[in-house]
Amino acid sequence: MTLAIRTEDLVKDYGDVRALDGLSLEVEQGEFFGLLGPNGAGKTTFINTLVGLARATGGTAEVFGHDVADDYREARNRIGLAPQEFNVDRFFPIREVLEHKAGYHGVPPAEASERADEALRTVGIYDKRDTRFDWLSGGMKRRFLLARALVTDPDLLILDEPTAGVDVELRRDLWELIERLNAGGTTILLTTHYIEEAERLCDRVAIMDEGRRVEVATPDELRARGTDTVRLTLAQRPAAVPSAVRAIDGVQDATLDGDGLSVTAAGGGRVAPDLMRTLEDAGHRVVDIDIRRASLEEVFVAMTRRDEGGDGAENGHDAEREIAAADGGLHDE
Repeated sequence: MTLAIRTEDLVKDYGDVRALDGLSLEVEQGEFFGLLGPNGAGKTTFINTLVGLARATGGTAEVFGHDVADDYREARNRIGLAPQEFNVDRFFPIREVLEHKAGYHGVPPAEASERADEALRTVGIYDKRDTRFDWLSGGMKRRFLLARALVTDPDLLILDEPTAGVDVELRRDLWELIERLNAGGTTILLTTHYIEEAERLCDRVAIMDEGRRVEVATPDELRARGTDTVRLTLAQRPAAVPSAVRAIDGVQDATLDGDGLSVTAAGGGRVAPDLMRTLEDAGHRVVDIDIRRASLEEVFVAMTRRDEGGDGAENGHDAEREIAAADGGLHDE
């Protein structure tokens, strides 16, 4: 099966700044793929490269087998982009904006009108079809960006921070809509700063930092690499942490915590039975146990943490947004 996205050793330089540094990724057809990284990690440049707004300095990028540079039109016609920025023509009713968008991709006028109506119904703002973009609420503007991405019936939907700045209720509405689109066969590439969004929605997640891929794995696989906390409530508070507890394989630390112990360990569920046996062998009765698994956010922070004073996101690489704006930003046409 042809991959939805394939990049190999992708490089993008802006003068002395390397925004992408040998990025290699593969996204399967029908996959819900998340892209996480701190500000300046290269996510925006990567998207710009896929949609043809930035030309790679080196390496290759393909969308459904079409090179994004050599076969630009074929690749671009397979993509629907919902950018973070509101880059919409504000002088026309939103239905006309969608018709223009579909026409740009070669859709005949009659069909473009049908697709515009369908996209507006899909995102729940059909009753606003004759309204100009500027007159929409913030939440409706987010919905419209998604409708514009959908009007060409894309095989690959790219969502750049689709729920940034929206309330909790609208965020969950958008989640449900995006999940339905993915269930219908649309491949989705999502960038987000909401870790719980990636945990809920994504089949796999790529973590980027400084223009490079740090890791690709499922959310569960990434969480398994973090440190869990196991809290054991005892019938009587011990005078000290039994030495045998710290000797258990996987245990990283153990401290007294009220009427019990708080143990940090790699794989809390795996070490919990050994902890209970060790404590009971030492004469302590365990009356309750609670395991708090590492969150994807904790793993993400650990993988992308930078030393103070180093080349952090607030330094050279945080110029990515400014660079993207100078190069055309995330404008959809």
